[in-house]
Amino acid sequence: MVNFRVVRIGDLVKFLVKVVILIFGIILLTRFFSFIKKINFNEYVENRKLEIENRTFFELLEENLGGNNIRNEVEKQNLLSEELDSSVISAFILKENDEAQELDRVAIETYEEIDDVVTDDVPKDVETQVVSENNKNDVYNASFGSVQIRNQTSFNLTGEMLTPDISFDTSNIVIFHTHTSESYTPSENYQYIATGNFRTSDTRCSVVGVGDELASWLTRKGINVIHDSTFHDYPEYNGAYTRSLQTVRGILANNPADLVIDLHRDAIADSSYGPSVMIGDERVAQLMFVMGSSEGGLEHPDWVQNLKVAIKIQEKANEMYPGLFKPILISKYRYNEHVAKRGLYY
Repeated sequence: MVNFRVVRIGDLVKFLVKVVILIFGIILLTRFFSFIKKINFNEYVENRKLEIENRTFFELLEENLGGNNIRNEVEKQNLLSEELDSSVISAFILKENDEAQELDRVAIETYEEIDDVVTDDVPKDVETQVVSENNKNDVYNASFGSVQIRNQTSFNLTGEMLTPDISFDTSNIVIFHTHTSESYTPSENYQYIATGNFRTSDTRCSVVGVGDELASWLTRKGINVIHDSTFHDYPEYNGAYTRSLQTVRGILANNPADLVIDLHRDAIADSSYGPSVMIGDERVAQLMFVMGSSEGGLEHPDWVQNLKVAIKIQEKANEMYPGLFKPILISKYRYNEHVAKRGLYY
């Protein structure tokens, strides 16, 4: 006896669809877990910490609550904090500043004195004096000669670690910006359309403009400069360090360079802060090196070499213009400085 079963076309189609969906789901899960294995979670966590550190309270609040007028509302409710904790202020981890100071040409010219390059157009016999107005007291816990250092790591800085007995090739220099859209206080000649809290895509009024100026002066001295103006923090701020790491690795793959500079605007979330120095009759912004280390848990074998370079440059700057530089800050984070022989977070 033969049994026959009637199968409807509709049921068959439904069965095939379920099979296809199941197979597709298995493929997606397989690819997802393969992708997860490739993620460097330590690096992701460090980059995320850096991004949070470099944002103001209001930016983070607006991002998480989705409000566009949170700052105004908080101000109306008198909930604004009067001032950041002094330890955060002294760290100068490049946060927002309503009175951010534009870097001056004279400050940029400091770089031209690297390794005793003769510069005829830089005044050397002018009086230099730090301006106390809108400044903060320098905080440091180590020094080498005239160079002051604020060490925020647990590493014991020995004399050997701080001695700038190092040479580096200045024939090729790379300049880039992790926070490319960081801008400055608008002036009569430099008005711009803001794309965030003191951020703009107008490169004339952002750190890109400062990088252009620095690159121009270095080029005049016969130095080959690659100045990359790729936006890493706009339109999306989160992931800026991850994106800038990809950029600088791509540059160095085809353009080897000893000296790599991640150029930032130095600012904190305090509108009264604007450190400056008088060089002759000119008032210019003070500068600062932020040097990374390996204490955060990520590989950074050359961080001491990077520090030596910063000390060497700052020694020369202190000789020419005492007070132009704030104390060097040594952080437990590496700030992508591990990609080059001589990385500077400036």
